[in-house]
Amino acid sequence: MDHAQGKGDARQTARALADTASAVIRVVTDRRGMSFTAAATLARLEREGPARLTALATAEGVTQPSMTQLVQRLERQGLVLRIADEVDGRVTLVAVTDAGREVLAARRQARDDRLAALVATLPDADRQALREAMEIVAPLVRRMVADDTQSAAVTAREDTGSV
Repeated sequence: MDHAQGKGDARQTARALADTASAVIRVVTDRRGMSFTAAATLARLEREGPARLTALATAEGVTQPSMTQLVQRLERQGLVLRIADEVDGRVTLVAVTDAGREVLAARRQARDDRLAALVATLPDADRQALREAMEIVAPLVRRMVADDTQSAAVTAREDTGSV
């Protein structure tokens, strides 16, 4: 296989992976009561810890006023709270609450149950092939998420002038 053909195969595989990920997210995401952006914001706070509104807005690809409104709704629901930054007391951070963690856990459980039910319908050989494929895909996706997280952190530092 020449280099150009390998690049084309990689592009086709990448497209198939992206299309599959998008379809899975659309189908298994429970949209009742919480938008995708709200759930993603809660998950980011759980994963990365307290953050500034500006950093959250940048990371989630929304405007700061939109993120402010979202955080206010999440606060009213008891899913996040605002706390003072330990380094700079003038700065307010947004943090996920225990109730927010519980909502995320319930959403993940529902998602996992739905996917498990679908996977269970596959023949044994296909389930094994999918399990093996996930051993390749999962580290690749984790690397992509880590790269995205690093990029968002750099952008947030640039926005606050702390680079």
